[in-house]
Amino acid sequence: MIKFLKIPVFAIVGIFLMMACEPNNPFVVGPSYDVEGNLAIDREKIDAYLDTARIDSLYRIHDPSGVVVIVQEEGQGSRPSSGNVVYSDYVGSLITDGSVFDTTIEQVAIDNDIWVENRVYTIFNFVVGSGAVITGWDIGFRRLRPGSKAIFIIPSPYAYRDQTSNARIPPNSVLRFDIDFYGLD
Repeated sequence: MIKFLKIPVFAIVGIFLMMACEPNNPFVVGPSYDVEGNLAIDREKIDAYLDTARIDSLYRIHDPSGVVVIVQEEGQGSRPSSGNVVYSDYVGSLITDGSVFDTTIEQVAIDNDIWVENRVYTIFNFVVGSGAVITGWDIGFRRLRPGSKAIFIIPSPYAYRDQTSNARIPPNSVLRFDIDFYGLD
């Protein structure tokens, strides 16, 4: 015969909370990412970059998020919204030194010594709002019309934050993407 102990629920919850507060708790992975603090730092970096960078543009959009969209050629038609598939070529670089870390254009990859042998260099596509790309892309593309050429300046909270998974992108990097927006479905 199985006997059940009658332990009040608050006692079980209390034991769990004590375990959760232990210094070696495996669910505590460190301090949370400081979005506002990093945005403030990145705004200064972006302002300094835009003061010195010579970028021709028709106009600039300073999104409230901190993402800057520099439109160089205006497209036509409707801007993308959640669920649209966007088609684009891009060149991604760091604003600190201009080093290219990724591109869809094979010759650009070769010229910048980032070419990967088995990679297929082709037009990139993604679904807006699906979480398949960095948040800065969702913000930037929602501001463009198909056929546009633009530059996205993306603060680290809307890019790769403090991740260290890509050796070419230091933690908390502000990124620049040169975009050719071909169209959408």
